[in-house]
Amino acid sequence: MSEEKVTGPASYFPSIEKKYGQPISHWLTQLESVSDLKHMEQVEFLKKNFGLGHGHANALVGWFRQKQGD
Repeated sequence: MSEEKVTGPASYFPSIEKKYGQPISHWLTQLESVSDLKHMEQVEFLKKNFGLGHGHANALVGWFRQKQGD
């Protein structure tokens, strides 16, 4: 049996959880509070308010927006 390899934004999730100590659901909840902002504004929100790196913030925003249908 081979496991499916996780690709795209979700491939960052294990390292995000490990580095920042919060489940992905926590970050998605944070993004809900700024769902009216543009993609890069949401990335900056995570970086400035929570200290996330650009790649991690961008992956979370990409996933969030994909799930929102944007």
